[in-house]
Amino acid sequence: MSTPYQIFAEYARIRMPVLLFMIGIFMVTLSMKADALPANAHANRYGDGWSCDAGYRLAGKVCQEVKVPANAYGTGASYGEGWECQYGYFKANAKCRPVALPANAYLDSNGDGWKCSRGYVRKGKACVAVAVPKNGFLSVSGDDWNCDYRFRKTERDCAQVTVPANGYFVASSYGSGWKCNRGFRSADDSCVVVNVPKNGYLDSSESGDGWKCNRGYRKVDKECRAIDLPENAHLGYFGNDWDCNRPYTKRRQRCELP
Repeated sequence: MSTPYQIFAEYARIRMPVLLFMIGIFMVTLSMKADALPANAHANRYGDGWSCDAGYRLAGKVCQEVKVPANAYGTGASYGEGWECQYGYFKANAKCRPVALPANAYLDSNGDGWKCSRGYVRKGKACVAVAVPKNGFLSVSGDDWNCDYRFRKTERDCAQVTVPANGYFVASSYGSGWKCNRGFRSADDSCVVVNVPKNGYLDSSESGDGWKCNRGYRKVDKECRAIDLPENAHLGYFGNDWDCNRPYTKRRQRCELP
């Protein structure tokens, strides 16, 4: 009867060639990976493959050194050119050129361009002062101007608005610069009273006569006349006409069955 030592020895004798074969394959694989790794590269920590070292980027199957021009810095990114210009410089023809600041300007937040200071507006490559006319003031944005109260903006100046009796000033560069009070409507350069007929009410619309008829009445000339409802009819959606009750249909100002 075999002893435990003899059994182990026999097992090792049978399995040893298989173990040595697997170790050989592993070593060959490592050797192949090492041979495939180009200069200035490193194996990825997770998974297969490799990446270029910092300061290098992939070009075909090799890692080329990133040539950082003057006034630039390396990004370490594997995409793009691998460098960016410093603040105050902009990229042009693979170089970093200084931003030429005109008078009354400052570098923008990205540092590769410029904006005009408050009170100036950009024209070409210069910052020109905003020409604020009489009775005007610099806008909140600082690159335009607005007019004082009771003045309205034209192309180059602030024109005074003459508000007629029963009107009020409107701060707008469009229109006349004024509107009429409730109960009045504009006529030429004045505000005339709106004469609301019986069974009518004031309308907020700036056009027309300034009034509308109550529901159940329709406008005829300067009056509101009651709508004469035929049998089997009802007032329409807007209240100034009528429709027939279903299943009746309108025929010759009457409601008849089809």
